[in-house]
Amino acid sequence: MIVTRFAPSPTGFLHIGGLRTALFNYLWARRNGGEFKLRIEDTDLSRNSAEATKAILEAFEWVGMDYDGDPVYQSDRFDLYKSYIIKLLDEGKAYKCYMSKEELDKLREEQMARKERPRYDGRYRDFTGTPPEGVEPVIRIKAPRHGEIVFEDGIKGTIVIKADEVDDFIIARSDGTPTYNFVVAIDDALMGITDVIRGDDHLYNTPKQIVVYEALGFKLPRFYHVPMILGEGGKKLSKRDGAADVMDYKRMGYLPEALLNFLVRLGWSHGDQEIFSKEEMIELFDPSDINASASQYNLDKLLWLNSHYIKNSPNERLATLLEDFGIYLLSHDKREILLDIFKERCKTLAEMAEQIKEVLETPEAYDEKAMKRAMKGDAAEILSDFAQMLKDAKELHLPVEYHKLMEDFVAQKEIGFGKIGMPLRLALIGRLGGPDLGDVMSIIGKEETIARIEKLLGFIADR
Repeated sequence: MIVTRFAPSPTGFLHIGGLRTALFNYLWARRNGGEFKLRIEDTDLSRNSAEATKAILEAFEWVGMDYDGDPVYQSDRFDLYKSYIIKLLDEGKAYKCYMSKEELDKLREEQMARKERPRYDGRYRDFTGTPPEGVEPVIRIKAPRHGEIVFEDGIKGTIVIKADEVDDFIIARSDGTPTYNFVVAIDDALMGITDVIRGDDHLYNTPKQIVVYEALGFKLPRFYHVPMILGEGGKKLSKRDGAADVMDYKRMGYLPEALLNFLVRLGWSHGDQEIFSKEEMIELFDPSDINASASQYNLDKLLWLNSHYIKNSPNERLATLLEDFGIYLLSHDKREILLDIFKERCKTLAEMAEQIKEVLETPEAYDEKAMKRAMKGDAAEILSDFAQMLKDAKELHLPVEYHKLMEDFVAQKEIGFGKIGMPLRLALIGRLGGPDLGDVMSIIGKEETIARIEKLLGFIADR
């Protein structure tokens, strides 16, 4: 059975690079009917944040990626790690190192002066003398001194590291807390992880973890190291490019399925297909097909995908989601017409909320440039005459009925459509641009249309 995991550190929010890694692990486990596990790597007690842990769990819930069992917290497992440290010490596969920080710094300076790679020199590896007083030792694992550490990477191919490039690294600090590479190897082995899919910034942690696996007699998983996501111009992804907290995407009005579809295509593809449902992703995804080169974040692609998913969402769902943006349409009598108009025009829910608000709320102010363009010449008189025609008209409900009234008006006045269109648009939404005027009038109704025209005329008269 395939068992994968996602293992974030709760020292900050979940960013989209992390979510993509989680998605790849999730899809591979689900495709194979296996298990996808969540592990919170919270051994750094000084930097952990309960808020960050909560945000990670919230992000998983929002995008609908379910994991198997409860999250595993490394902070609950210190006794377990300690037992393995004792085991390695007892078997002579690890040892106490009494080297002080000053000694280590001096050694590094000397090595750098000789243009050597800074590394621990193994001076306490076979130490049998009397330990120096007042030094709390760290625990180091005995790494192989000869040969090579070789592993197959499902994306990068065969990776060969000379054994002497991996020194006897620390597995427990002087206060007894275990280190990252030690606990990761133990957890992956004991959780039965068969496939480790993670960012390629972990590539050079892998040889150290293999040393731990082999020292403890654990079976190696398959490794896949995923190239990073780059921002504009091939630089490291920054917040400006989109390396924001995953929940920021919710707040900006993206749909979770759009974000997942966007992320799966960063580094993985299936022919020329761009739109993938979650079911299709599960059916088609294979980590061996991940591109070996870095992928580039493209905001236009994300917006295009988001607009596709908005267009294809049921109106009731959109109405529910818009409540997060202060728009309440579930019991609005013009809900269907409103949403049918704006789902075709908007790329995000935030943009949709803004434009719906513009229609539903009477303008508090008018765009100054639009005022100059729309209200020149006899525009005020034309607008006043149109308001009168509205008052005289019988019942008006549908957009087409308002259109007919406007057509009759311009024919009667022998003017171009723009002569009434521009001032009317300014009166209704406070600016030029926006949805069809017939749609707007149909949504707000005849009385509100007249009231908005009279408000603009009053504003002009007072000026």
